[in-house]
Parts: sequence; structure tokens; C-alpha cells
Amino acid sequence: MGDFQTRLKSAAAATDATLARLLADMPGFLASPERLTAAMRYALLGPGKRLRAFLLIEAARLFGSSGEGVVRAAAALECIHCYSLVHDDLPAMDDDDLRRGRATVHRAYDEATAILVGDALQTLAFGVLADKATHDDGEVRASLIAALATAAGAGGMAGGQMLDLAAEKRTLAAEEVRAMQAMKTGALFRYACEAGAILARASADDRERVAAFGAEIGLIFQIADDLIDVEGAPDKAGKATAKDASRGKATLVGLNGVAAARAELRQGVERALEIIAPFGPEGAVLADAARFAARREA
Repeated sequence: MGDFQTRLKSAAAATDATLARLLADMPGFLASPERLTAAMRYALLGPGKRLRAFLLIEAARLFGSSGEGVVRAAAALECIHCYSLVHDDLPAMDDDDLRRGRATVHRAYDEATAILVGDALQTLAFGVLADKATHDDGEVRASLIAALATAAGAGGMAGGQMLDLAAEKRTLAAEEVRAMQAMKTGALFRYACEAGAILARASADDRERVAAFGAEIGLIFQIADDLIDVEGAPDKAGKATAKDASRGKATLVGLNGVAAARAELRQGVERALEIIAPFGPEGAVLADAARFAARREA
């Protein structure tokens, strides 16, 4: 796991540096309001492992692509992810006061500012992907944009969040929970790996294989997150825990119990390793990412 940890930290540092530059040089007809820019920085540059960015960078590396454009695409993905967290924390959604050990954006600023932060981060993401600095091939840029729009939209992350809220009022079957989580969480993980393949112009088969790997990482990540909510301490998790049961959230942990969820977690890791195995040693760091996602504590 040593190589994995080194690359994870390297990807995070590169992504953070790129995000800082993007925030300092946002395009616009006029200058961005200072309060909005400050809140965007607060949301985007706080603590975080940048696992989605890492997966995108490593998937691109798997097919021989690296450099500034790849990191820009990773930064765009983080803009979408962080916007989703800002909105997810709002009182009308999950109503959280703490995120990654700090006050959530609507608590540090206010609700209206938090809504606008999410809006601005989402549009920034697509602007970054549309820029030639991300890739010199317009078809590649268009593919990145189209795939991210699908992953983040009504048939992906946003739709999954809607299903998650609706599930607080009724009991879902296990397959319904898996489908909801594949949209809410898995879609961006799937995109992370698929985008790396798009940037490298990988074959359709390879693109689908790494996308499927990313989807499995999403399932692993979500089950691990749900276990943290049940078993974790707030100071380690960096957020309030024991909230899922109190709000009636639909999770595999709540539905099937901790032991069954852990068994499904192990099965997810096994499936992910099987998917990535054909890439041999070149896919070893991505394989370690699956193991890491299952073992994380926050």
C-alpha cells in the first residue's frame, strides 16, 4: 500500500494546487463577489483525501495519459463532488452542521451563500472541462462533459439524492437501496475512472471495464460510510454519526445489519479486484484503492 499512499497524496496535492489556481482565475464578465469566492474556497479547499480525483488520475495513467489536463479534469470532478456536499448538508436536505471536522458551508456563511456556492462550483466544473487546456481534442472534451452531466444529473447523483430523501418515508428493498446508492454515490466514482479512460482515448472495452471498477468502488465507499455512521465516533469521522437510523435513511447496514453489510463490503472488494485484474501489475494501485475504500475510518 506504500505506493498507493504516495500516489494518493501526490494526486491530492496536485488537485488542490490546480483548484486554488482555478479559483484565483475564474472567468467572468465582472469579478466574482468576494464573499462567494471565499465560501467557494472554504468548500473546495478544506480537508479531504481527493479519492475521486485520484481515481481519475490513476485511470488515465493506466492508459498512458498524464499531465496538467488530467489534473484539471480531476479538479473539475472535485468541484462537482464538493458542490454536492454543500447542498447535501443544507437543512432542507441532510441538515448537517459538521463536515470534515469543520462547520458546514451554510453554518460558516449562510444558507443562501451555500446554495450559490454549489451553483458556482457546478458551472465551474463544466467550464474547466470545456477549456482547451484540459484536452486539445474537442471530441474528448465533449465526451468528458457529456459523461459528467449524466453522472451528476437526474439519472445519476442528483436523482440518487432524490431517492435517498424519498426513502426516509418508506422502507426500500435491498436492491432498491443498491440502485439508489449506485446513483447517489457510485455515479461519480464510475465517472472518475471512465473519465481517465476518455482522456487517454482508451478502447470502448477498456473504458467500460474501468467504469465498472469505479462503480464497485462507489458501492464499497458507501457501505463503508454507512458503517462509519453506525460504529464511528464523530471526532474520527469528522461529522455527526448515528444519524442514518434517526432520520430513517435507507442503507444496507440498517436493512441487513452490520455483519451482512461487512460481508457485502468484502464481496464488493472481490468484484473490484476481479474487474481490474486483467490489467496486471499496471492496475495494482487501483486495486489498492478498492482495499483502501473498504478500510477507511472517515
